[in-house]
Amino acid sequence: MAIELFHGLHFRNLKGDIYGGITAAVVALPLALAFGVASGAGPVAGMYGAIFVGFFAALFGGTPAQVSGPTGPMTVVTAALITQYAHEPGMAFTVIMLAGLFQIGFGLMRLGRYINLVPYPVISGFMSGIGCIIIILQLAPFVGRVNPAGGPLQVLTALPQAFAAPVPGAVAVGLVSLVIAAFLPLRLRKFAPSPLVALGVGSLLAAWYFKAAPIIGNIPTGFPDPQLPTFGLQALPGMIKSALVLAFLGAIDSLLTSLICDNMTQAPHRSNRELIGQGIGNTIAGLMGAIPGAGATMRSVINIRAGGQTPLSGALHALMLLAVMLGLGAYASYIPHAVLAGILIKVGVDIIDWNYLKRVPSAPRAGVIVMFTVMGLTVFVDLITAVAAGVVMASLLLVKRMADLQLGSMRAVIGDTEETPLDEAEKRALASASGRVLLYAMSGPLSFGAASEMSRKLDGAGRYEVLVLDLSEVPFVDSSSALAIEGMILSARRRGRHVILVGLKGPVARVLVQLGVLRKLGPRGRFRSRVRALEHALKLLPASPGAG
Repeated sequence: MAIELFHGLHFRNLKGDIYGGITAAVVALPLALAFGVASGAGPVAGMYGAIFVGFFAALFGGTPAQVSGPTGPMTVVTAALITQYAHEPGMAFTVIMLAGLFQIGFGLMRLGRYINLVPYPVISGFMSGIGCIIIILQLAPFVGRVNPAGGPLQVLTALPQAFAAPVPGAVAVGLVSLVIAAFLPLRLRKFAPSPLVALGVGSLLAAWYFKAAPIIGNIPTGFPDPQLPTFGLQALPGMIKSALVLAFLGAIDSLLTSLICDNMTQAPHRSNRELIGQGIGNTIAGLMGAIPGAGATMRSVINIRAGGQTPLSGALHALMLLAVMLGLGAYASYIPHAVLAGILIKVGVDIIDWNYLKRVPSAPRAGVIVMFTVMGLTVFVDLITAVAAGVVMASLLLVKRMADLQLGSMRAVIGDTEETPLDEAEKRALASASGRVLLYAMSGPLSFGAASEMSRKLDGAGRYEVLVLDLSEVPFVDSSSALAIEGMILSARRRGRHVILVGLKGPVARVLVQLGVLRKLGPRGRFRSRVRALEHALKLLPASPGAG
């Protein structure tokens, strides 16, 4: 029963799960504190975000070895929420609860596979944009100054002033932390992850030598108080929009990490179940005043490499953080902001999709344009606008390419060709027509992208008296292409030409019937076989204008 309730749960790998959970907790500790501070909700909110999301997403999710918690992308959106609802913090946490409920809804509606259909240049663009935002937002704390209220553009505007009067001690410990996080030798990382070493060394240096570096300050200890949902009628539409952004981003973030876990464990994840688990974790995180999270790539990879394979490792990671929070939370108050900034700058650099950026010189231009557009909109506008614009651009490009292929498959035939081979009876029928019968053959699915060009291409086919539209190789038509076919029928009939349809498959015929297109045909205007249609076209020729 436990195995059915908790996907992938078993106790045959207990030692590996314990090692993996402890190792993941060690890595998660400095990142949770840093993301909490970066979000504006405070280090406690970051820690409890790692605890609640990490525990419930592990137990109820669909990726057994995945470790969840606050991530860079989720923190960026949360920081905007905290700023937007600074006058009523309860609304920000209500948005987080709504986002969790939306994710549960995504899973129940089985939308997991559709989220994976977001084009890669769009994902690359907003991930790189989020990496840039994290770096921008940490530059002022890195030099010992506080970020102004507002988004990345306002922060960039204020950076010259911050750099003009840096706190030397903050710059020193920030640089040390950044260097350790980025360049700690591999042999030392076997004993302790670089973010934890950076946190410890930077904090000790600040305590001993650079006491002027601003620190986090007092951190409440104990279990957090629940946050009751807070709504405002006028603010509700904006809250729903923000919750959808957060839910969508968390879904993509988690499912991308799930794919990485699949490659490492050779065990496929369950995307819809993963969304439900993430949604439960984020709903509870919002209810308890914690920041949201998602599947965390670095923590998941470290967990798997340390031996974690089941939900026990992710749940243990959360319980370890809870023990640290309840026992050692007071010591975290001495951590300098600059140390966390140094760690997060390295996180931001890692989030940027350098792999795709290296391919920009040789990558298809269309994909590059989409990527940079999404990246720019993510940094300077907002995430939902960026993703929506990117998806629309990528979709239009796909429609254009598909339309070109569909139009290339349409052939106007007055005799036998290699592209449209005819049998002997069909050849004789077309030869007898002496060019007065036009066979217009289409193949493949017809969509709205090709609809506007279908009639135009037919208009250039020359003079004919009977039009035979061959749809025997068309498995699908949408409303636009069906109406374009109707336009071709009506245009031909206005010119005194007969129209015959050939080989309608069931789905195509249903659309044409539903839209009333077949009613525009004359008597005996529909045939199953091409040869029968051509033979009937010959019988119509004596009655056609200009027949001899």
